[in-house]
Amino acid sequence: MTLAGGTAGLLRRAIADPDTQWSLGTFGAIAEFSRDEDEPAQLSMAAEILSVITERGGMALRLDPATRPFASEGLTKADWNQRVALCLPEESCTMNRRGVLTELGTDVRALRARDRNAILFDLGLGALQADLCVRIEDDDVATELRRHVGRPVFEPGNPAMDIILHTNPHRVFIGRLGRIEVYQPIPPASGRSPEGPHTHVLPKLLRSGRTHPATEPIPTGWIPCAHLYPPHPARTGLGATRPFDAAHLQSFQAIMAAFGDPATEAIKQQVRQAVRDGKPPAELTQERHGRIAARVALRQMRAAGEASPALPAWLADLDQGSLGQHDDEAAQHGGC
Repeated sequence: MTLAGGTAGLLRRAIADPDTQWSLGTFGAIAEFSRDEDEPAQLSMAAEILSVITERGGMALRLDPATRPFASEGLTKADWNQRVALCLPEESCTMNRRGVLTELGTDVRALRARDRNAILFDLGLGALQADLCVRIEDDDVATELRRHVGRPVFEPGNPAMDIILHTNPHRVFIGRLGRIEVYQPIPPASGRSPEGPHTHVLPKLLRSGRTHPATEPIPTGWIPCAHLYPPHPARTGLGATRPFDAAHLQSFQAIMAAFGDPATEAIKQQVRQAVRDGKPPAELTQERHGRIAARVALRQMRAAGEASPALPAWLADLDQGSLGQHDDEAAQHGGC
């Protein structure tokens, strides 16, 4: 059995596009991979595994036939976000869920041959769909960390996390669909995340036990095991505004049509048509994700420069007040 052609095509195009970003992990602990357009990268398009490696990090994605892509959009303070969750059935996504620091031995599946003799340690954070690990090359550091194997890394008095923060090992987040490796140093607690590959580990969010933000409408029975973030039409991957790109908007709307929720798409189409027909604002749905879809449609019309006289009234009626207050994706950005 092979991955459906539409899904395989989506993933192959995405991994070849330096403007597409990726993440793997869980709510409260994610590894992110991105690369610059002119950054040297080793790209592999094998039949079963796709991979891309730079000097700052790398990722590998297994083309599992059980994968279901699910595209969705959400609100931010300024505009909207967009993503494709790569989901597996709940019974197929579970990783090892270790609860204490655990030595796993040499990382024989490291993306680069030169890293395969380094020692992998599972941080023991108990995530459902990802093993959150560090990879230690220095023998002395590995010996020091071994003294704390069998203990929770955030246990009071446990120096394990301090050792990790001061020695900057590679971070390796592993799931059923692949892995992301981060080679860049860990920023200080007071510093901002570096551009390119990096990780976030936020214990408070991890303790919630959630697998994804409440704002992301994942279908019941499915778990997001990785995400891809196609190019946004109004801003860069770093969040800076850029001239509106209609092609990026059209491209993701095609992805939404193929892999999104049909009911959500119907609401967006209803809103767009009503605005273009000059109809007055109407309350379309009381369902949370339906309301979000309506607001996203309006913001996209505004960003695209649609000149309908009815658009300002719709925005004032449906999209006023505090924006992004439930954007728990943004809450993940911080930590190590």
